[in-house]
Amino acid sequence: MTLGCNHTIHKSQSHFGWDNGITPRLMVASGDTVEFKTVDSSGGQLTAASTVADIARLDFGKVNPVSGPIYVHDAEPGDAIKVTVLGYAASGWGWTASIPGFGLLADQFKDPALHVWRYEKGLGTPAAFGPGGRVPLRPFCGTIGLAPAEPGHHSVLPPRRVGGNMDIRDMAEGTELWLPVEVAGGLLSVGDTHAAQGDGEICGTAIESQMDIALKFELVKQANFAFPRFFVPNRAADPRGRAGWDATTGIGPDLMTGARDAVQSMIDLLCRRHNLSAVDAYMLCSVAGDLKISEIVDQPNWVVSFYFPRAVFE
Repeated sequence: MTLGCNHTIHKSQSHFGWDNGITPRLMVASGDTVEFKTVDSSGGQLTAASTVADIARLDFGKVNPVSGPIYVHDAEPGDAIKVTVLGYAASGWGWTASIPGFGLLADQFKDPALHVWRYEKGLGTPAAFGPGGRVPLRPFCGTIGLAPAEPGHHSVLPPRRVGGNMDIRDMAEGTELWLPVEVAGGLLSVGDTHAAQGDGEICGTAIESQMDIALKFELVKQANFAFPRFFVPNRAADPRGRAGWDATTGIGPDLMTGARDAVQSMIDLLCRRHNLSAVDAYMLCSVAGDLKISEIVDQPNWVVSFYFPRAVFE
């Protein structure tokens, strides 16, 4: 699959962790498109020939590499960078692991496990799970974010208010994502591509699979978002979703606080867009929206998303 973008970031142009001191690999203007050649979340340490013994040999200082960073011209703190996912080109293989000490039930599953997947690159056929079952595929990027304002090196593992390792399964083709800018240029990086994942990514891994990604960048001045937000086009039979979904997020160490932040951001969005009172938006959220745990394994921060259907106001 040819993704056909203005610019290309290659696999060698990747880094580990977030640091606003990293020299940008590329400067783009609002409206430009970039194809990213990513590395899988193991950093290439696992291959299609790997066995469970390779899990014990993983160097965790080399996991979750991200490609970039990209400097968006004129982006300043308080702005937002709108990222539209144009498409993915899949590799045809991936892996899922239960890694000791990692995952929601790490206290119960203490031994390593590994499943290597092979799937159709066209993604039209569900991937077979060896012990039984077939999993429908929908690729997305688990990690996409901007550099934080705080100087120095920061782990790529926990997500932040500027995005990062959010593992939101709806970051698929057609999704539009807004990320709050904290430093000049934003400094966007992306990676951790998945062929499929459930909400929460509860064992800590999805179908981890190297892919190429095409993204479009647009600058939104003075957006002043507290957390990332996104729009998901209709991809399901749910009648509420016929016009797509707006979604807001809460990111932090407490799920209750994250849920409150996500809902509050949606109330703010509905009040501004539709001239509602706050209490009317609150009641509408209760009867029409969905609160989801998008990620619950990348400690110390979790991601809660609140989805609201645009069809309510058609």
